[in-house]
Amino acid sequence: MSSSHSGAASAYGDRTADGDLQRGVVEQLLRSARNDDDGDAIGRLLELYRNYLTVLATTQFDRRLRQRVSPSDLVQDALLAAHRDFRQFNGDSERQFLAWLRQILIHCLHHAIDMHVKAKRRDVRCEVSIDQAATALDRSAMNLAEMLPDRAPSPSAPLRARERAVTVANRLAGLRPAYREVIIMRNLQGLSFDEIAQRMDRNSGAVRMLWLRAVEKLKHAAAPEE
Repeated sequence: MSSSHSGAASAYGDRTADGDLQRGVVEQLLRSARNDDDGDAIGRLLELYRNYLTVLATTQFDRRLRQRVSPSDLVQDALLAAHRDFRQFNGDSERQFLAWLRQILIHCLHHAIDMHVKAKRRDVRCEVSIDQAATALDRSAMNLAEMLPDRAPSPSAPLRARERAVTVANRLAGLRPAYREVIIMRNLQGLSFDEIAQRMDRNSGAVRMLWLRAVEKLKHAAAPEE
């Protein structure tokens, strides 16, 4: 699968993909990809979730892994694997498709840890199991979804949580890198302002102000639909 595409943004590019596509559009793409009546359908479908997977991958990277591979590289590997193995996907909804993509990302993450961390330094702290990675990614997905609450609560809200996470990921992709990073570290990874300050080489007060501006920018991006 090529990393170029039409109608969706590259992960963390200048413009975001449409994060609010109607569910019917996604399901139609799923049908087209499965029926193979559109040779580009699988690629177009996967590109809708590049930002989502990149945000999730970013939350799982520690400094040791980041020195050897980037979240975008990991996501590209996951998308290539999903394109190759698409016939193994048996679901028919976006929610099921996201769960399938997350499992592929988890396997790619585990492989990256084996290749780039364990191989260099055996350490019990690096012994991350597939189940541990799955739990961490699921938690990140739910945290991401909670940043964009439903305008009106409904019985289906829990089922749409991860679909909302896709929308938030696309909106994050449209923010300045510093805004995006501080939101991911604060809201998704749960780091303190002091910890973020150390990672960003800024003082804690400056990081707090950066985070406040970033949250306002994210809210502004959602405002037209709320």
